[in-house]
Amino acid sequence: MPSLEEPTQIDFDAPLKAAPKLVAPEPEHCPGPESQTAGKADSCAGCPNQAICASAPKGPDPDIPVITARLSSIKHKILVLSGKGGVGKSTFSTMLSHAFASNPGMTVGLMDTDICGPSIPKMMGVERETIHVSASGWEPVWVSDNLGVMSVQFMLPGRDDAVIWRGPKKNGLIKKFLMDVCWGDLDFLVVDTPPGTSDEHLSVNSFLKASGVDGAVLVSTPQEVSLLDVRKEIDFCRKAGIPILGIVENMSGFVCPGCRHESQIFRATTGGAERLARDEGIPFLGKVPLDPRIGRACDYGESFLEACPESPACEAIRGVVRRVAEQMGLKGEDVLAEE
Repeated sequence: MPSLEEPTQIDFDAPLKAAPKLVAPEPEHCPGPESQTAGKADSCAGCPNQAICASAPKGPDPDIPVITARLSSIKHKILVLSGKGGVGKSTFSTMLSHAFASNPGMTVGLMDTDICGPSIPKMMGVERETIHVSASGWEPVWVSDNLGVMSVQFMLPGRDDAVIWRGPKKNGLIKKFLMDVCWGDLDFLVVDTPPGTSDEHLSVNSFLKASGVDGAVLVSTPQEVSLLDVRKEIDFCRKAGIPILGIVENMSGFVCPGCRHESQIFRATTGGAERLARDEGIPFLGKVPLDPRIGRACDYGESFLEACPESPACEAIRGVVRRVAEQMGLKGEDVLAEE
């Protein structure tokens, strides 16, 4: 049964500071301790937290100018989003980064904002590395001379340790990734995000908005159950003011490495991502077929594009990368290395 209450509007520009320590639980209709009306709304009358909320700091986050200055030497920033888990978003992020870094004239950074499930270090073959802290800040872990990675996995005592954090602590770490990491002069910064449209996404958008984001690449699979969540991600991007570079249909068919015959493993029931892109008026970047060697390359921390250049999936990925570059106003042949 639908609620009779007015829908709640999300303030995408709200400051992402740690909430003040309250002396009692928030009441049912609390506007939130960081809201501009905190301590002043009618629902705040009689609340034990009223004085705390009214005196809590408001306004823009003072660290935003610092982050903007730190990221001023990064030419292009790309978000990789997916409303649903298990569609190959992190895998695509690694292949996108490897593709950009295949050009020796490009320097690429890959930031893993999936705080609770960091898989990027494993896929990039640097799982056991740690972060070096210098006088100028944190140094990213360099996979190669022109490809650096940052993830919470590098800070954990053990590879199987769980990260059990609430939203404010996640936001704080993402802020440090942007404010304290010495990314240097990058041509591309690829930001891999967790599934959904929650804390990490709001943090990245708020912190990067002032420095400029080229756009988001949405990853989906052909099934309608995956496209349902991608529609929510499209709505999030539009409400948050994030340009959409396009949508990629991952796991689109299976091409046998031996006979090259293609089979539809996840058959599209409503037209797949291509139909969704046409209906929503967003660019369709291409289809990437399944290849079991992609999973093997990720398990061993290798670049699939270098290990299996003859694969139809590799050709499809390179085509997607070209179209991503074109959506940013670049030439695909100038971004990718000579084949």
